[in-house]
Amino acid sequence: MGCAVILFPVLPILFIFLFSLQNNSIKTSKYNFFTFLPLNLFEQFQRIANAYFLFLLILQLIPQISSLAWFTTVVPLVLVLAVSGVKDAIDDFNRHKSDKHVNNRPVQVLINGMLKDEKWMNVQVGDIIKLENNNFVTADLLLLSSSEPHSLTLALGYFHFCFFLPFTGEVKCEAPNNKLDKFTGTLTLRGEKYALDNEKMLLRGCTIRNTEWCFGLVIYAGPDTKLMQNSGKTTFKRTSIDRLMNVLVLVIFAFLALMCLILAIGNGIWEYDKGYYFQVYLPWAEGVSSASYSGFLMFWSYVIILNTVVPISLYVSVEIIRLGNSFYIDWDRKMYYPLNDTPAQARTTTLNEELGQIKYIFSDKTGTLTQNIMCFNKCSINGKSYGDVYDMSGQRIEINEKVDFSYNQLADPKFAFYDHSLVEAVKLSDVPTHRFFRLLSLCHTVMPEEKKEGNLVYQAQSPDEGALVTAARNFGFVFRARTPETITVVEMGETKIYKLLAILDFNNVRKRMSVIVRSPEGDLTLYCKGADTILYELLHSSCDTLKEETTEHLNEFAGEGLRTLVVAYKNLDEDYFQDWIGRHHEASTALEGREDKLSELYEEIEKDLMLLGATAIEDKLQDGVPQTIETLAKANIKIWVLTGDKQETAMNIGYSCNLLNDDMEDVFIIEGSTSDDVLNELRKKMKPDSFLDSDEINIQFEKSSKKTKILPDEQANGVYGLVITGHSLAYALEGNLELELVRTACLCKVVICCRVTPLQKAQVVELVKKYKKAVTLAIGDGANDVSMIKTAHIGVGISGQEGMQAVLSSDFSFAQFRYLQRLLLVHGRWSYIRMCKFLKYFFYKNFAFTLVHFWYGFFSGFSAQTVYDEWFITLYNLVYTSLPVLGMSLFDQDVDDRWSMLFPQLYVPGQQNLYFNKTVFVKCMLQGIYSSLILFFIPYGAMYNTMRSDGKAIADYQSFALMAQTCLLIVVSVQIGLDTSYWTVVNQFFIWGSLSVYFAITFTMYSDGMYLIFTASFPFIGTARNTLSQPNVWLAIFLSITLCVLPVVGFRFLKAQLKPTPSDKIKEAKKRPPPPSPKRRLRRTSTRRSGYAFSHQHGFGALIMSGRNMRPKSPFATTGTFSPNSDKHKHKGL
Repeated sequence: MGCAVILFPVLPILFIFLFSLQNNSIKTSKYNFFTFLPLNLFEQFQRIANAYFLFLLILQLIPQISSLAWFTTVVPLVLVLAVSGVKDAIDDFNRHKSDKHVNNRPVQVLINGMLKDEKWMNVQVGDIIKLENNNFVTADLLLLSSSEPHSLTLALGYFHFCFFLPFTGEVKCEAPNNKLDKFTGTLTLRGEKYALDNEKMLLRGCTIRNTEWCFGLVIYAGPDTKLMQNSGKTTFKRTSIDRLMNVLVLVIFAFLALMCLILAIGNGIWEYDKGYYFQVYLPWAEGVSSASYSGFLMFWSYVIILNTVVPISLYVSVEIIRLGNSFYIDWDRKMYYPLNDTPAQARTTTLNEELGQIKYIFSDKTGTLTQNIMCFNKCSINGKSYGDVYDMSGQRIEINEKVDFSYNQLADPKFAFYDHSLVEAVKLSDVPTHRFFRLLSLCHTVMPEEKKEGNLVYQAQSPDEGALVTAARNFGFVFRARTPETITVVEMGETKIYKLLAILDFNNVRKRMSVIVRSPEGDLTLYCKGADTILYELLHSSCDTLKEETTEHLNEFAGEGLRTLVVAYKNLDEDYFQDWIGRHHEASTALEGREDKLSELYEEIEKDLMLLGATAIEDKLQDGVPQTIETLAKANIKIWVLTGDKQETAMNIGYSCNLLNDDMEDVFIIEGSTSDDVLNELRKKMKPDSFLDSDEINIQFEKSSKKTKILPDEQANGVYGLVITGHSLAYALEGNLELELVRTACLCKVVICCRVTPLQKAQVVELVKKYKKAVTLAIGDGANDVSMIKTAHIGVGISGQEGMQAVLSSDFSFAQFRYLQRLLLVHGRWSYIRMCKFLKYFFYKNFAFTLVHFWYGFFSGFSAQTVYDEWFITLYNLVYTSLPVLGMSLFDQDVDDRWSMLFPQLYVPGQQNLYFNKTVFVKCMLQGIYSSLILFFIPYGAMYNTMRSDGKAIADYQSFALMAQTCLLIVVSVQIGLDTSYWTVVNQFFIWGSLSVYFAITFTMYSDGMYLIFTASFPFIGTARNTLSQPNVWLAIFLSITLCVLPVVGFRFLKAQLKPTPSDKIKEAKKRPPPPSPKRRLRRTSTRRSGYAFSHQHGFGALIMSGRNMRPKSPFATTGTFSPNSDKHKHKGL
């Protein structure tokens, strides 16, 4: 392992390093002013189609094989390159702006004993910087000093001196790595060496809270920071339709080569059989000496003529459609969050249709599903439940009148409670109620701040602890101050100081914490709170009746998704306690087996507890989260929660937001500590048969193959949930277990991965992408979600309270999780349907357009003569047919947004890729071939030996060409009318306008004036007025339209009647009024969940008892006593 040595004297600063150190600037942009043009052109010509058209342009410059003017290829190619280049330039310009914004953020750096303003990008390893409240952390810092010693994030106590005095220190640390939970290093200061660990670090991407200022030493900067090490590489994301289009383009190339080969062979045969003897009238081109060589040249000539079967305008049209649909997301007022003025934003404009194909959603928990705000909601005290209000008949009623806490001048004004009976019990001095809230005000590790007298702010290790202490505060038991030896509580206006004798701290095994205090009256009491499953085993037998009543309340609380804790107490004998505390001191100073000895002592004293009741805390979900998850589940979308929180926390949220429920067959928990344990758990939980060698999937995957195999969808025999811990996940992600993990997880409706690192989040997403043919979406709000957001097919950032790192790395962003259902079910589904309709129509119209040349070759001696006028060939895709298809692709919708949300099942065809795939492409191809036959032979038959009404012949090439192209354009216009489901003024204008423009340009270009001015360029003089004035021509046009369109109409009618799609069914349902929204019924369950899940690490009891985090700041801390009735600290109303 590499290490760094950083010397940081204040005057001057010096760096010594054993590995390359980075500066603090970041760069996500791709180009600069000088590299844009060459790099962008290089990237664009990596597209097969662009390279192909460049090749065609070169062919057209060869006179022997060029059968079309150069501008027929140059104009479309330049237009496509220009549009794509401008779009790439705009995207990169925005990346430059984002980089500049981050790199130019101001920060104060200690230079030569003075604080100077610097930019983030100029910060170097070894700098000492000052951060203030709500500042983003600039780099990975070693916390040196803080203004808030009561803050539980304080790292080093020996740095409480002025930094402006000269001093020199040396830090040795490990090389940059991606382990967020680990840091190893040493600090040498004035001859003394101190150990450094992760608790003393502030990581880039975090935000300073509840701290006026702090100083930190830069350990890692820029790309070396743990955040950037976990961010993963930014990859170019392409949609499944993009990948399919590349395959289809290759198929079309093969089809083009086949057609050219047939025509070239035909030319060779024709020249050998007839052309050789016809050279007096049709001499061979210069250099052509044989029929075979003529056929070879004709092959390339037909490559040029038939190139429109691969339309270059396809790609620029796709970009325009995606850009337009991205604007709809930006403009959607229903995804705008007014509280912080945040609209939805499509940060990437190339992935819209992928939003309509999502099968798996990977979500963070904190800040994404929840607000991370805990509220004291209900409680049970001495067998009576508080929090709900009931009428005379015992029915629960809704009430909006909050309890008035104005009698308590120290109450938190933001606290809300609705059951007035609890306040009455407190005012009546009910003994169990007072003891209950006294416990809540004493049994915790919360630190109080009182910068202004009476204005209390609590800093808690976990949000649930803060909620419990705040509840006690409002009900008259105000935790006011603490020292290492005392806790000051204002009980119903009377200040009492309890001696803190011991803290029996929380950990993951105990799942409880206790304090031992001596009251001012001299009574010794142990107060304990913890998970019900643990505390029930420690209760005195006399509590059995009360335990049954409390259990009933706990089940009710848990059924509503609340986090529950049980509270109990025990009066201690003085002699026993003195003996116990002596043994406790010996155990706490033991060099070996300290943890085990302390655990035994804790178990000894925490027995025969007297039950007081239970608390119920609500971790507030974001608005609409349960409904959103329920709706997405109906759309056959599987949701996996990947969180760094504890298992209990994750499961609690799973129940709260309807991910998990008691209707499931089972919720499996994978917590093996070895590879074998994890393998056995994964197999036995869901698929015991997967042990067998006869299992089909095992047989399939045992066959050696370089290509990654895709797991087929398997059906479970019920609805299951899966919970796996980060430690077990580390084993499951190993090569020999990852297949079992995917098989088991994909059989479950819900998967929750807890205690996972950012890198593991990305690995889970990558695993599903690897083995399942499905589109994935990752959503999160914090810097720890960046890696999975980048890895998933679609990354969504929620602009919340955790900074902007997730948003900056995302493809789409908005402010609330509930907007995800509108993004997918409305915008995503519409975008997918529009793109599929566009592609089907585009391929159809170009096959119909191009294959007429193929049939004409058999009647023109395979001479590479074009059917249409060259100007029509040039303008067909760029002018005549571009706007109607864009109008459909930007405005079409099968059903409106309300029905899309009411019927999530409409989303399923997109997941199965039913609207555009290889089969659909073949159908489009066959329809194009059929239409091209009609469009050639009907005009050919109509023109053959035909006379005008005045007796003059019109059976000439130019009249045939005009009639064929007019038939074509009207047929494809009628076809797009059939494909359009939602008509707007724009669609009407584009379709009729394009036809009008065609006739206007045709009559203009075929006029006498244009021929006189540009004789060589416009040879079709008078053709339009001579041909289109004949009734038989229009009759043939009508016949062509009928024969082309009638089979399509008939097929669609029969399909809608015999095998209707979900959209067809909804369209029928739209004729009736929409059904009322179903009323949700509150369902009681019996799953109890402990609020202690929110303590993510070992408690701070030892730190509080040591006093290292204490600094005298207030009169309460210095004196250790306080009376509200004193003259100096008197509060009105108390």
